Amino acid sequence: MSRIGKQPIEVPSGVTVEITASDIKVKGSKGELSRVVHPRIKVEQEGTTLLVKRQSDSKEDKSLHGLFRSLIANMVEGVSKGYEKKLQVIGVGYKFKPSGSKITLNLGFSHPIDFTAKEGVTFEADPEEKDILIVKGIDKEAVGEAAAKVRSFRPPEPYKGKGIRYADEYVARKAGKAAGGSGGE
Repeated sequence: MSRIGKQPIEVPSGVTVEITASDIKVKGSKGELSRVVHPRIKVEQEGTTLLVKRQSDSKEDKSLHGLFRSLIANMVEGVSKGYEKKLQVIGVGYKFKPSGSKITLNLGFSHPIDFTAKEGVTFEADPEEKDILIVKGIDKEAVGEAAAKVRSFRPPEPYKGKGIRYADEYVARKAGKAAGGSGGE
């Protein structure tokens, strides 16, 4: 059996789960998420736990088993706690201005970049550190996608470390050109 797929999913209080033949809906204090479940996967609720089961031991069923268990667990955690990713904007003159699900970035280009995230994802500036941008939402996939897209506008470069990086990301630095020495005389 799949080591991840066989683990039960604990449903915290305040979260309701509605299972139909083809999809699952999870409602919590932060919002509501739904997902279509593969026909070869069955989701059952026993009290305050969810069990994900598969039809057979084929390779495809085993991979779907672990996948859907993880997706449903992420939905339950998202509607109860939510997800957030922190991005650090480093560089002279690099600025951002968040407003709900839209953000305007000034990253050293000749024009500002306007980006609008999917519904349910919001951008905030960290009140303590001015160079930290927080991406929040209840859908883990959408939060990760929005953070990756913002990072892709100016990824960190290895010489001076300028750009947008995840707050916990390490960027290996390179030495620049060696100064001095004889020229091509």
